[in-house]
Amino acid sequence: MPDTAHKRKKNIRAENEALILQAAEKVFAEAGYGGATMQLIADVAGLPKANLHYYFPTKDELYRRVVETIFQIWLDAANVFENSDGPAEGIGAYIDAKMEISRRHPAGSKVWASEVMHRAPVIQEWLESTLNVWTDGRIALIESWIAEGRMDPVDPRHLLYMIWATTQHYADFGHQIETLNNGAPLDDAQWEVAKTNVRRIILKGIGVSPG
Repeated sequence: MPDTAHKRKKNIRAENEALILQAAEKVFAEAGYGGATMQLIADVAGLPKANLHYYFPTKDELYRRVVETIFQIWLDAANVFENSDGPAEGIGAYIDAKMEISRRHPAGSKVWASEVMHRAPVIQEWLESTLNVWTDGRIALIESWIAEGRMDPVDPRHLLYMIWATTQHYADFGHQIETLNNGAPLDDAQWEVAKTNVRRIILKGIGVSPG
């Protein structure tokens, strides 16, 4: 019986934290760190402010968790590189994954973009350590594909920048895309068209057949 109660309590905590993080993503994306308040986040989450402070004592702690979460989602998406047979599969799958992240986590992407544009006061250490190591690993893999003649000799670093900029555009500039789409967000079919075109354009640009 105690184990059941403990499990139920753990599940409730996980559900509440997920609810708070989703609300915080939205508020930080729309109001920025300075404009966001714990009360506003609690209101969006539909929870009492006291509950919010129970899980996240300070706004800074909550903000760090939001940024850390989207960062981890992006890193997890890159696992397709290691599990691929070559550039068509690896880079193509990575583009698809990044497009899906922009679709499912647009607010988190906006929070990340704002943080970096403000010279990364919270995540600078991650950029210098985790992201730097991750980037060097992807560069080494892309360079091996180039050496094997499986893709054109492009600068891997600028290829990654291009992928990030293109895929994250669909989140960070979502309002502009909706405006140009007759005021409506992209539907499922339009997202598939977008993914297919982004993948094809980038892969063909580096001399790889999209398959």
